[in-house]
Amino acid sequence: MADPSSYRPKPGQIPDSPGVYKFRDEHRRVIYVGKAKSLRQRLANYFQDLANLHPRTRTMVTTAASVEWTVVATEVEALQLEYSWIKEFDPRFNVKYRDDKSYPYLAVTLNEEFPRVQVMRGAKKKGVRYFGPYGHAWAIRETVDLMLRVFPVRTCSAGVFKNATRTGRPCLLGYIGKCSAPCVGRVTPEEHRELADGFCDFMAGRTGTYIRRLEKDMMAAAEEMEYERAARLRDDVEALKRAMEKSAVVLADATDADLIAVAEDELEAAVQIFHVRGGRVRGQRGWVTDKVEAVDTSGLVEHALQQLYGEETGDSVPKEVLVPALPEDPEAVSQWLADRRGSQVSLRIPQRGDKKDLMVTVQRNAQQALGLHKTKRASDLTTRSRALEEIAEALGLDTAPLRIECFDISHLQGDDVVASMVVFEDGLARKSEYRRFQIKGFEGQDDVRSMHEVIGRRFRRYLQEKEQTGEWEESPAPSGAVPAPETAAGDGDPFDNEPREDDGRPKRFAYPPQLVVVDGGQPQVAAAKRALDELGIDDIAVCGLAKRLEEVWLPDDDDPVVLPRSSEGLYLLQRVRDEAHRFAITYQRAKRAKRIRSSPLDAVAGLGETRKQALIKHFGSVKKLKQATIDEICEVPGIGRRTAESVAVALASTTPAAPAVNTATGEIIEEDDGGSTT
Repeated sequence: MADPSSYRPKPGQIPDSPGVYKFRDEHRRVIYVGKAKSLRQRLANYFQDLANLHPRTRTMVTTAASVEWTVVATEVEALQLEYSWIKEFDPRFNVKYRDDKSYPYLAVTLNEEFPRVQVMRGAKKKGVRYFGPYGHAWAIRETVDLMLRVFPVRTCSAGVFKNATRTGRPCLLGYIGKCSAPCVGRVTPEEHRELADGFCDFMAGRTGTYIRRLEKDMMAAAEEMEYERAARLRDDVEALKRAMEKSAVVLADATDADLIAVAEDELEAAVQIFHVRGGRVRGQRGWVTDKVEAVDTSGLVEHALQQLYGEETGDSVPKEVLVPALPEDPEAVSQWLADRRGSQVSLRIPQRGDKKDLMVTVQRNAQQALGLHKTKRASDLTTRSRALEEIAEALGLDTAPLRIECFDISHLQGDDVVASMVVFEDGLARKSEYRRFQIKGFEGQDDVRSMHEVIGRRFRRYLQEKEQTGEWEESPAPSGAVPAPETAAGDGDPFDNEPREDDGRPKRFAYPPQLVVVDGGQPQVAAAKRALDELGIDDIAVCGLAKRLEEVWLPDDDDPVVLPRSSEGLYLLQRVRDEAHRFAITYQRAKRAKRIRSSPLDAVAGLGETRKQALIKHFGSVKKLKQATIDEICEVPGIGRRTAESVAVALASTTPAAPAVNTATGEIIEEDDGGSTT
């Protein structure tokens, strides 16, 4: 435990300016990031009598070994830099919200020639318009099914679309009027994009215009005695109204706003967000976090705003954000939100009327989410603690193995041999720490030798990074802290994050496990133990879990340890082993698929994926490209003469593939001019 006075900056050394500061531990890892209007006043709060500090703050300053800061010009820059550093360094003492699920969005791919409506999860892509998030994917599909009657936008995958274009026959949706069938030319790209834009406008809340227009057209058709057309328009109006009814009106003035509510106790906090567009709730999401730093409701709101809008721009940031408490510096946060939206954003606490009533509903959801989380976690925590204790007792460990690493080897008949390393901390998967390996020391199938190589490589890296962090130095590091050079406005880029050996990022192999688990029996365990012995590591336990009888093998023991079938410890070891197997086989299959899909063009130096696709698109197939002259290859946009010559040489040196044979008829399958088989 460090004494904060040992690294306290000298009086007058800290500037009285806005900025962002970082606390580092003895291994130079960043453990906390914060911002301040005045660095001098804020940092002084950390270097007072420890008895006066909040317990979490006291733990942080005694864990730290140095403090650094960077001066910025404004509070808005400080907010942005703080968010960037928290994302980059993942400090252990900062509040970080975690999604309890991957929420589905309704997405429209406006970056394609023929935009497609589909369900999407995960990271957002450029050029795609998103609506939501929704609680369930089926809710999206129900809404889309109703709206396709009025906006028959394409929903098929690229493969289905391409096949329909080739055959000249649309899919079923094209026949029943729920797709405009751009694949067969029923509408032009411009007409189809108008449908997609109308779909987006309706989902964005501009609903009244379309319904009034359809009702007007319906009345006109009825007056002209076009009763069938009038009936279709009537059904279209009803479909749009049913789609609107799926999201009830909560704000009568067609407001675009996000409402954020926080429920908290001494240890944890839950955040709920309602996305209201056009006065209707279009999406809902929630986060839960441990309160690892001393933070009040205002701080939790500010962290939630950073998490919610840190990667968003444009209309994804609404005109109005309603919160239960304003951040410490509401003007700076409002300006940061306005910069991301590109126009003014109102950040305020609702005081009366419908917005306050809706905030009560959001708050109730947050309270329920926190209660549900604590109920689940209490049960889960008890089970995980019991499992770790059972493992420690069965293997004769001094303490419970809070960090477990498991290794597995995967291959297909000796080809594409790979290995996986998965990490469980406190009984939970830590996927950011997963690693995968290619076996490089030899070729062929030898699981024991592969395990020895992988364990050796993993812990050799651990020793290297341990040495780089200075943990092997016999003499203690200097007690004084040297602050980072100040970055004045205009004297450099405060957002410059060039990687350095001591930059504070979490190291890939810097943390040793208390237990290494290998997938296998005695031979694999002996190989892992031998690899650790060769590196001089004797403080890490090793065991193996054999699949056949689920026996636990220890080094130098002739008989396995048999855990009861109902043992929580065995369940945890099985879960760790199965996760390592899943991760390894996924990598092995991806590697094999990539090898199978390899092309002669892969051997051309400097030829990227974009230009490869341009070549194939221009000529139709590798076979036709191989028959082309250098001058013909040069006609492809982006292909110069030197590259064309390299392509021609690479294709000329390839051996023709053996013809495919239809095993049922014995017929040789020839490649046609379009690159497909017949």
